[in-house]
Amino acid sequence: MAKASSEPLLSDGRRHIVIVGAGAAGMSCAATLAQHPDKFKITIIERMGVCGGQATSISLDKEKYGTSWLNDGVQGGSPIFRHTFKFFKQYGHEPHEVRLQVAFGKGKDGFWTNCFPSQLIDQFSGDIRKFGKVLKIIKWTMPVLGLVPIRVMLRMFFFSKDFGDKMVYPLIALFLGTGNQTANVSCAILERLFDDPNMKLWDYDPDTLLPNLPTMVTFPKLDQFYKDWAADLRTRGVDIRLKTDVTEVLSRGKKAVLLKTRPFDPDRQDRKGEHTGPPAETEKFDELVLAILADDAKRLLGQSASWREKFVLGGAKFYDDITITHSDSKYFDSIYETKFNPELCAKPKTKAQEEQVAFSKNEGPGPDGEVGPFRPMYYTHSYPEDPKKIEMSFDCTNYQHQFRLDHEADTPPIAYENHVFQSIFLDKESKHLWTIDQIDESKIIERKWWHQLGHRWQHYVRVVPGMMFLQGQRNTWFAGSWTLVNMHELACVSGIAVAYRLGAEYERIDDFAETFFKNYLLLSHGVLYKAGKKQA
Repeated sequence: MAKASSEPLLSDGRRHIVIVGAGAAGMSCAATLAQHPDKFKITIIERMGVCGGQATSISLDKEKYGTSWLNDGVQGGSPIFRHTFKFFKQYGHEPHEVRLQVAFGKGKDGFWTNCFPSQLIDQFSGDIRKFGKVLKIIKWTMPVLGLVPIRVMLRMFFFSKDFGDKMVYPLIALFLGTGNQTANVSCAILERLFDDPNMKLWDYDPDTLLPNLPTMVTFPKLDQFYKDWAADLRTRGVDIRLKTDVTEVLSRGKKAVLLKTRPFDPDRQDRKGEHTGPPAETEKFDELVLAILADDAKRLLGQSASWREKFVLGGAKFYDDITITHSDSKYFDSIYETKFNPELCAKPKTKAQEEQVAFSKNEGPGPDGEVGPFRPMYYTHSYPEDPKKIEMSFDCTNYQHQFRLDHEADTPPIAYENHVFQSIFLDKESKHLWTIDQIDESKIIERKWWHQLGHRWQHYVRVVPGMMFLQGQRNTWFAGSWTLVNMHELACVSGIAVAYRLGAEYERIDDFAETFFKNYLLLSHGVLYKAGKKQA
């Protein structure tokens, strides 16, 4: 295993760690290292003007939309996100539970939901039951079948094409952020989504595939959380340098890591950004943590990259997506099923299904007294020209807690025409399929481009198992959700794992969190975690 540099650059004996990237991974790494001010001096370099990476917030007109802010990059997650919640609560921020309501597709031939029985659920009841058996087979045959792409698995086990196109692909794309690469996603990720206690978002339901109203969480105002986090780290001696770009890694060796940095203005050139100020200057550090995307890390390492780094990092494929935040309810109604429609409801077969229909009609409560009616939060739209590809949307007013809690209400008291929606159009190479031009320009609140990981099966053959052979080599470490799967929690754990390898202690939360960390450390670093011991 990689060893730390033996002769620290600083005269006081501390090692100077530079972390490139102030997203969840970089901040988690810095926070863990900062518990040991006698051992580490920590510098974070971030080219943007704020910390948080994709976890950003935007301002809203409260009088019109009912609240003054919106999380627009990362909106929420699963109740299992223990490390994420620990950081939230440390600074007085709380996640809020929500009962998830989803609307997939449109019309009798395409619509299904987890809120009430639908005709599509009845049509694919056999496939749904068989799907549960196949999940067990995937688990039993790991890693062989786990590496097979989902599209191949569906054919291997003779699932109907429409079951894959209308149910499996939209479900995985929506909740794991796999986008239009879902058909190429490894079966291991599919099995983990439903069965792995450390990663699953919900339990598999043999009748409906997705369980009725599972508990999820929405995140607090992320912009303020990351400001509070950064402010605290600064008081603990962490140097956070925003609007600064690492332009080149000159060399990496046992004695030092040499970087070139230069001031950067992210708002110039229509928010594409450009360098400002004097030419790049050379800086020296003991250890380099690249808490940025794999393709950015590969580009930054440049000619200093080893063949192994080029091979592993080059296996991560990213796609450019755009999110449109808007209030065009007419567009939304034309693309999605936004309200309960009795024509789309199948005849209930059980007492539980009768209660689901009553809830959706607002004629009875849901689980734990959840208030109706059917008000979807997540949506997907499949393209008739290519049903394996989708676009997805959120009714943020129905989903994010502040639209309710700002009014001390169980449901948002906001007129539907003033709801705030987000429509996400995936992979600009597929923009000829997008419905983006149907959105009323006057209703658009914000446009943002994102560079997103495609969870292809190749990622789990080449990148994930290869990371342990990169970590710590030539005093260089890698952190980010892309090292496994695109989740905020994974980003946090990846940063903590690097800090642990550098010599920081892992702060135990509970058995579940510790197991999650232990499994990630073994997979991405090839290191066995032993409670109460540090890894240097």
